[in-house]
Amino acid sequence: MKPIPLWVLPISLLLLFNPSNSADDVVKQTLLNFFKNLSNGNIPKDPKFFGWNSSSDPCSWQGINCDTQLSVKRVVLENLELSGILDTNSICSVSSLTVLSAQNNSIHGGIPSEILNCKRLTHLYLNNNQFSGNLPESLSRLNNLKRLFVFNNNFSGNLPDLPKISGLLSFLAQNNQLTGEIPQFNFENLVAFNVSFNNFSGPVPELGGRFGTNSLIGNSGLCGKLVEKLCPPPVSEKVSPKKRDVERVLMFLGYSLLALVFIMFFTFKIIFRKKTKGKEVEHKKKKAVMDSPINHSSETNDSKTPMSKSEYSMASSNESDMMSSSLVVLTNPAMKELKFEDLLRAPAELLGRGRYGCLYKVMFDDGINLAVKRIKDWTISPEDFQKRMRTIDQAKHPNVLPVVAFYCAKQEKLVVYEYQKNGSLFQILQGGESGKFYWDSRLSVASSIAEGLAFMHKELYEDGISHGNLKSSNILMNKNMDPCISEYGLMAVDSPAPSPVGHANKSMNQRRGRPDYPFKADIFNFGVILLELLTGKLAQNNGLNLANWVHSAVREEWTVEVFDKALVTEGASEERMVSLLQVALKCLNPSPESRPNLNQVVTMINTIKEEEEMPSIVSEP
Repeated sequence: MKPIPLWVLPISLLLLFNPSNSADDVVKQTLLNFFKNLSNGNIPKDPKFFGWNSSSDPCSWQGINCDTQLSVKRVVLENLELSGILDTNSICSVSSLTVLSAQNNSIHGGIPSEILNCKRLTHLYLNNNQFSGNLPESLSRLNNLKRLFVFNNNFSGNLPDLPKISGLLSFLAQNNQLTGEIPQFNFENLVAFNVSFNNFSGPVPELGGRFGTNSLIGNSGLCGKLVEKLCPPPVSEKVSPKKRDVERVLMFLGYSLLALVFIMFFTFKIIFRKKTKGKEVEHKKKKAVMDSPINHSSETNDSKTPMSKSEYSMASSNESDMMSSSLVVLTNPAMKELKFEDLLRAPAELLGRGRYGCLYKVMFDDGINLAVKRIKDWTISPEDFQKRMRTIDQAKHPNVLPVVAFYCAKQEKLVVYEYQKNGSLFQILQGGESGKFYWDSRLSVASSIAEGLAFMHKELYEDGISHGNLKSSNILMNKNMDPCISEYGLMAVDSPAPSPVGHANKSMNQRRGRPDYPFKADIFNFGVILLELLTGKLAQNNGLNLANWVHSAVREEWTVEVFDKALVTEGASEERMVSLLQVALKCLNPSPESRPNLNQVVTMINTIKEEEEMPSIVSEP
């Protein structure tokens, strides 16, 4: 056996007691190889990338972010005129990598299938490059992937089976040359989706009402209801002559049977015509009584919906004197002569149906229009309802829409408001006009709603009357485009507001012992409205979907992603938007006890407004 040279021993000890340095060197060399291939061997002219060399720590390099354990988590190389290729063999050997962004460069080639080895990858941004070829099937095996941006490239071929990624939140692939059918994603989970201006064909999948035609335009081969193009019928198999003869015989028998059924039906109708004649006359009388505008509007807007018991009993009541006296007109001089029959006779238009009732627009000959809220399934006595309406009427604020009149019977409750022709906050955000809904307007709307709600909470706290159903569709814009809270107090709250992060609810006994709970529920719903103003997205499922998405983005430190792109394009202050987002998150606290009261919310929002206005004040001579 040969003796071991003396120089081997120090090296062995060095490797034995310094294994981490060896691992760090591997990661460092891997990143340098990746960058060399991505930049086509050319170091960017941007001086901020000084430091990408073998003699420094990768965590100090520009574009690299590490966690507290000095593991590389994010590689962000954007807007650097990089013109090489994506070396997934190198970058995916960095096992701790979660975010890879190389957007806004000139990278060419394809995405190698070895992207599969980036197993912890959650965000992949390759948009605005010159990539080509197919998207590899291995992308669908990145189970942690949440956002995939590949738009503005030259990708072609069919999409991989991306719906297999259960946690995918965003997929943007517009402006490519992709073909085939659009797979059925889980559109309930997606918050961003766009495949416009490709070469997709076939039926449009069910988008769950989350995305419109803008996410599909530029694909002439698509068909279906959403793109208003009929899909061709499936190609049928060739039928043999014998089979065709059998089908003809069966068709003939079917028509004969159908004719026999019609003959029996008309015979039955003639025999019993005399017996049913009296019932028909009675039905016509009831129909004449029922021919009131509110009921007629209800039928014409939803003819398949049977008339409810409350609709029938209200219209068919013969006690007209009682009905006239039951319509209580509050302090509104223009409406002091309003009668219940006036509401029934005037033309009416159904504006919408909700969980708690219907909303009608009632139009009078003198040009006055009213909005009538018809409430259902509210077990409150007429006496208590009348007392509640009068109490609400005593609390007046310019940002709360006053009640003009109300009607209350045992089975019928109506609340009348002045009609606001400028629509609601919901319609502004829904109508695609968010680009004209500027930051200062949104901040002003948030402040006005908070002030109105704070005033009502203060005035009605002792009576225990909260809003009960606060949402953006109940924020109406008056003639000056100032927000007004509508339908205040038309629904009592008897259960906790849903928690956005799975907070355990208290028992019913505990809830009943908390007189302030309904007001805390209003604060939660106001937080959802703030999220809608900030994100430009509309809440569904009681605001839980939007709240969950925002909480997820904030936890991952991708807060800027939640803001409406129209606000970002406008150049709104990111600092102010983050401040308002923090107010929203406080309102959405899972624990009702930890939510701020409305006075505190007003103070926080007005502080942001003052900071927003400060530069213009300082700049004045």
